[in-house]
Amino acid sequence: MKINLKFLKFSLKFKSLVLLAFMALPLTSSGQVALITAEEAQRPDSPLKLTRGITRGPSIKLLSNATVDAKSFAFNLMIEPRGGSKIIPASLKVEYLKEPVIDLTDRFKSAFNGAQIEITKASVPIGLHALKVSIKDTDGRDASTVISLEAK
Repeated sequence: MKINLKFLKFSLKFKSLVLLAFMALPLTSSGQVALITAEEAQRPDSPLKLTRGITRGPSIKLLSNATVDAKSFAFNLMIEPRGGSKIIPASLKVEYLKEPVIDLTDRFKSAFNGAQIEITKASVPIGLHALKVSIKDTDGRDASTVISLEAK
């Protein structure tokens, strides 16, 4: 019996990557994704540096409610390319605007399908949370927006 070692090595690497992706999400015992920890929420807020301008970069829109139940809510964000370009999924970056800025990208990446971030059961501590979402497209254009979640 001949064993295909290349397939076996690929299969093991793929299983390891899938396992690592799931481990990157902080899950609670009920299967919820804790987007922000209590410790992170207690850090001082980062001053917002807002810039405005006309851009042909991707569109980033929060589809779910901005006011949420801290214990359990659905998070849905749509990202649409413009002008026939395509989104570069690896360019997704999600930052919690605290001092210092906290990179939350790993907590969102496994829920990103290239067009949407969809998390059916998320949780955050009570309070106001500012998240900066950034993305790039294949034409080299980038876009970012600040999403404010008010958790009650």
